[in-house]
Amino acid sequence: MLTIRPQYLDLKPGQVVVDLGCGQGRHLQALAFAYPVRILGFDLDFDSAAASRKGLYELMPVQDSRHRRCLLACADCLRLPLPENSVDHLICSEVLEHLPDYHRTVLEIRRVLRPGGTLTLSVPRYWPERVCWALSPEYSHDPGGHVRIFHPPALRLEIQRLGFDFLRSHHAHALHAPYWWLKCLRWGMRDSWWPVRLYHRLLVWDMLHKPFVTKGLEKMLNPIMGKSVVMYFTAVKKKGSIT
Repeated sequence: MLTIRPQYLDLKPGQVVVDLGCGQGRHLQALAFAYPVRILGFDLDFDSAAASRKGLYELMPVQDSRHRRCLLACADCLRLPLPENSVDHLICSEVLEHLPDYHRTVLEIRRVLRPGGTLTLSVPRYWPERVCWALSPEYSHDPGGHVRIFHPPALRLEIQRLGFDFLRSHHAHALHAPYWWLKCLRWGMRDSWWPVRLYHRLLVWDMLHKPFVTKGLEKMLNPIMGKSVVMYFTAVKKKGSIT
């Protein structure tokens, strides 16, 4: 289940791609299979990074040369273990809404991206996220949960101010919005409530089988109720330090 669209990145052999906040590794695994790029996956949570690595090795034979192009590690998004201007493409999907200081994270992303490198950023869309907060006060207080709701136009302007040019945007995961609304209706029960379990089965079926009906429905609904907004930027040439 990809949030971003890799075809928008103009990936070239040997380029360095960072997946910041890689989680279970859905984006880095997809890129590793389809593109001859070097991939670095970083996550602050050790279990997430370990699960991502495990998933990668389960999908590829140990002798597969693509393993040598993938590295997963724990890292703080405020202090990435990378030199300046060393990354060609950076993906930051569904991360900023969790961070108390997302501004510093964007500055760190700008530090490691080379001029002309791309930043692909996704955050929850404003109105579907606002529904979640309204349905469940506990939703936003869950440990590791969302600490803010972004207005995408304001976030876009903020990213541009920090040294990026905007390229394009789209929405994703419309079918997932009702799933989270159902969870928020019974936050205390969450995954054990039968409507949530049934809807989860639908989402898993959709991801595994990719039927035409649900793919067409989601494509139609994404502009209206896509749960995520995805934005693409390029890093501009630095004119001194960014403040």
